Amino acid sequence: MPGRPARSLFFLLGPALLSACVAPRNGPPEPAAPPPRPQPTVPVETPPVATPPPFDIKAVTPNAVESRSGTYRVVAGDTLRRVSDKTGAGSEAIARANDLTAPFVIKVGERLKIPAGRWHQVRGGETGIAIARAYGVEWQRIAELNALEEPYILRTGQRLLLPSATEVAGMSMEERAAAFDLEIDDLITGGEPALAEKEVPAKPVSTAPRTKPLPPTEAVAAARPFSGRFDWPVMGAIKRGFGNFGSGRRNNGINIAAEKGEPVAAAADGVVAYAGTDLSAYGGLILIRHSDTWTTAYGHASELLVTRGQAVKRGQTIARAGATGHVDSPQLHFEIRQGAKPVDPLAYLPKRR
Repeated sequence: MPGRPARSLFFLLGPALLSACVAPRNGPPEPAAPPPRPQPTVPVETPPVATPPPFDIKAVTPNAVESRSGTYRVVAGDTLRRVSDKTGAGSEAIARANDLTAPFVIKVGERLKIPAGRWHQVRGGETGIAIARAYGVEWQRIAELNALEEPYILRTGQRLLLPSATEVAGMSMEERAAAFDLEIDDLITGGEPALAEKEVPAKPVSTAPRTKPLPPTEAVAAARPFSGRFDWPVMGAIKRGFGNFGSGRRNNGINIAAEKGEPVAAAADGVVAYAGTDLSAYGGLILIRHSDTWTTAYGHASELLVTRGQAVKRGQTIARAGATGHVDSPQLHFEIRQGAKPVDPLAYLPKRR
């Protein structure tokens, strides 16, 4: 149809032509509004890179068996471990049920009480954390059921009492999710790989910086001897003290203000039991064992300068302070633990002048 292209072009160009004709007579067009300014963002510090911990190396295959409550008559050749294998119950639990003490001597003809329960038999290299995750329960619940004590080293063939199938079936979704959340006491009590029955933990390696980490198949030995004295890891102001705060929250250590990159010192001689970033709340985290009883923790580091199994000296720089984890300014989260129990560091650190 003649003429349609021209009309179409007019309708397309018309509004633009008209707008060009109605510009203000008293001056040039007003300048366009500037683009919106970008809003400032809070920088998020990236946690330091660390080697995989033992509980992420050895996969655990569930092998739980049930034992029935009853008695067992000891026969020639029996040991407590052999009775455990025959009945399915843990040897440590059998010893507790019968008031046996080390070296756990049993006699032919003796009748032993056998506790009922659901038991996992530990395999070489397994950690408590990995065992708990294989069954979908919290490691601290297993540690409590088995009355575990320092130095928290599992042994190949050992049987661990698990929560009952009924208890596990009754767990809520929140409780199941919590089984995979880690805390510092989990690392202390369930972070080391199981050893053979008479195998000893590895001795600390060199104090030199950047020492190669101890293989994840070897357990860390506690440092000896330990003087029982701690020094300040940094000297900033206390941002948050030990104990409860807010609505139902608790600080298991103290938070000390620090400059970004400031050296963090070991509070006492010891051996590094953990150096990594697996606990998101703490960012870069180091745990140092000072004996079978005492452990210190150092969190929110921007750089880790020591490795698992490395010996350290009091005052040695082990990390650089930062703001990794759930904090918004550079600081050090510092804990002192007696066993797995946190204590107020201010009661053990020198008084400031």
